[in-house]
Amino acid sequence: MTRWKMPLESGETLKISKKKKFAGGLPAIVESLRHSLRHLGTIKSIQTLLKINQPNGFDCPGCAWPEPENRSMAEFCENGAKAIAEEATARIIDRDFFKEYSVNELSKKSDYWLGQQGRIAEPLYLPAGKDYYLPIEWDKAFELISSELNACEDPNQAVFYTSGRTSNEAAFLYQTMVRAFGTNNLPDCSNMCHESSGVALTETIGVGKGSVTVKDLENAECIIVMGQNPGTNHPRMLTTLEVAKKNGAEIVSINPLREVGTERFLHPKHLHRLAGSGTSLSTLHLPVKINGDSALLKAIMKLLFEREIQNPGKVLDGPFIDEYTENFDQFKLDLDTYDLKYLISESGVSRGEIEKLVDLLQFKKKIIICWAMGLTQHKNSVSCIQEVVNLLLIKGAIGKEGAGVCPVRGHSNVQGDRTMGIYERPSPEFSERLGAAFNFIPPLENGFNVVEAIKEMHKGNVKVFFGMGGNLLSAAPDTAYTAEAFSKTSLSVYVSTKLNRNHLVTGKSSLILPCLARTEIDRQSSGEQFVTVENSMSIVHSSKGHLKPKSKQLKSEVAIVCELANKLLRDRNVSIPWISLKSNYDFIRDKIEEVVPGFSNFNQRIKKPEGFYLPHPARGKREFSTKNKLAPFTIHGLPNFNLGPMQLLMMTIRTHDQFNTTVYGLQDRYRGIHYGRRVILMNRDDMKKRNLVQGQQVNITSYFKEEKRSVQNFFVVEYEIPVSCTATYFPEANPLIAINSYAEKSYTPTSKSIVISVEAN
Repeated sequence: MTRWKMPLESGETLKISKKKKFAGGLPAIVESLRHSLRHLGTIKSIQTLLKINQPNGFDCPGCAWPEPENRSMAEFCENGAKAIAEEATARIIDRDFFKEYSVNELSKKSDYWLGQQGRIAEPLYLPAGKDYYLPIEWDKAFELISSELNACEDPNQAVFYTSGRTSNEAAFLYQTMVRAFGTNNLPDCSNMCHESSGVALTETIGVGKGSVTVKDLENAECIIVMGQNPGTNHPRMLTTLEVAKKNGAEIVSINPLREVGTERFLHPKHLHRLAGSGTSLSTLHLPVKINGDSALLKAIMKLLFEREIQNPGKVLDGPFIDEYTENFDQFKLDLDTYDLKYLISESGVSRGEIEKLVDLLQFKKKIIICWAMGLTQHKNSVSCIQEVVNLLLIKGAIGKEGAGVCPVRGHSNVQGDRTMGIYERPSPEFSERLGAAFNFIPPLENGFNVVEAIKEMHKGNVKVFFGMGGNLLSAAPDTAYTAEAFSKTSLSVYVSTKLNRNHLVTGKSSLILPCLARTEIDRQSSGEQFVTVENSMSIVHSSKGHLKPKSKQLKSEVAIVCELANKLLRDRNVSIPWISLKSNYDFIRDKIEEVVPGFSNFNQRIKKPEGFYLPHPARGKREFSTKNKLAPFTIHGLPNFNLGPMQLLMMTIRTHDQFNTTVYGLQDRYRGIHYGRRVILMNRDDMKKRNLVQGQQVNITSYFKEEKRSVQNFFVVEYEIPVSCTATYFPEANPLIAINSYAEKSYTPTSKSIVISVEAN
């Protein structure tokens, strides 16, 4: 029996207020301090906040936005402060807590309540058929895991998931252990967010990463922010946008929702201006329909071609196209087949507004396009992102200062984990180097991504699930289906700092292995250690905790991997010095240098406070690591949802008091929504058509092929969103996303384009 439930928040009622007029400012300071003081107290709050994102401090476990060259004393944002407060909290939950609460009782608590209980203090074991987690010694836990894994008839009966908070050192050893065990089943959180970006960019510019730096953004002439809400999800990006704006950049927001973070920003560090209204950021906002981005991009390019005819040689970058690209003529012929009026209609944006953007773009060459999951979580996400590349290619806006692609990553080291080999489809070259470095033969068969892993678990083909961080149940689509999948495993193992929903939906037996947080001192036999991470712009830098660990029972992720691997692989023909590697992380970095390109002299270069950039041939050099060494223009059709008369398109979003699946509080204050998470944002005309009013409770049904899924008791909130479009928070709405509804090529769940209907309950 699965224990998955989606409890309602209790004790408060939904309140709606006016949307905020600016992001940041005094409210951000107040909220940062409120969370920090509540969890840490005054002295520890000051000590800890001043160490975030500093050269001798620790990397924020929140978003992956890079630090500027000239860091301020307080180099963190409101959500970063919340993340640190949650992680460094003085509260702990020990064996007495788990004596009091059964798993069944905990499953009735909300995600917010679970997260507020504190840090897990010791290893825990849930025996088969029992309802209470019990303390277990580390050695016994490792022995139990090793026994279950070695009992698998095939290594592919095990799945090893990774979240984006794992350090480079831990991720590298983790994938080494998994491949030495004999499988490439290494799904990770990239599969659910920017996998579409990686696929799209690898096919077009040869590297699946962004091609710009912070300095490029500061020197751009035009920055387009698509499908992204930086004010909530990447607040430190607003500082960069503010600098760009002051340097003369035009900033354009393209998003179904008008988000305050791209409208106006008041930097909290400017205390003398806190009574003001901040800096106006966006010159223009285009309220595109959900998944109308491809049509919009095609319309923009058609209009730019018209402007080129009127201004020969001044709008498009002909020399760049001739020297660095291919397939331009075929691309232009295909674009000519589209009717401009049809594209405009499909985008949901008026021609007048699109013309304003074309006015901004036509004579500019230094253009950057940023995006996040508003572009990556559709069936056509890969093709949509490649339309972004097409637009930049016709303008010659790749591979030079102030221009390029900027996929904005969410988790702090999700990009680094992939660089370290956390990937279900490793290249033959990577496998060969890994095998040579550790003297074993890695498996060649592709492993499972997240969607494939869940489906294989559901079929009963996976015996052991091992999660290195994260909360896959809450992050994944089709929650009821995913919960059933977990229940069919023999053992589920979670490396975690705090309690989450996945700990309550387990295999027949389960283990929770508590690990050190980024903020905590990591002391091994050779002394204190530091780890490294990679941010959204391919900068690798160090991170070192300074707080005393919350419990003597906590182990670093590196130590957990090494001690488990030492037991798991002891009877196999693999002679990797796990305990030596654990003793001094310099030894791990030496091995990374052998295996991963771009890490030469790793231990020497990482000592620089600013870290170092990994190579990106398309950045600056205009070298494209594609088949023909050219950036290809790509040709794509448009999505077609064929909505029924009373159907709507839904996307899932975060609140301002949330990071991924972690809920910090119940205030989405930028949008004016308080104390309620089960809400659906709707256009006024769509509400009238269905005779719905503000605050009314409704049931939502989703449609995928012949399948239907439903959630109940959502409150209607009237909001400025295009007609036929709606928005809900995740993970509350994740049960509506079908497991088989995912992006072409990338397998990313379609969390941003779900066909639904809404009925009063």
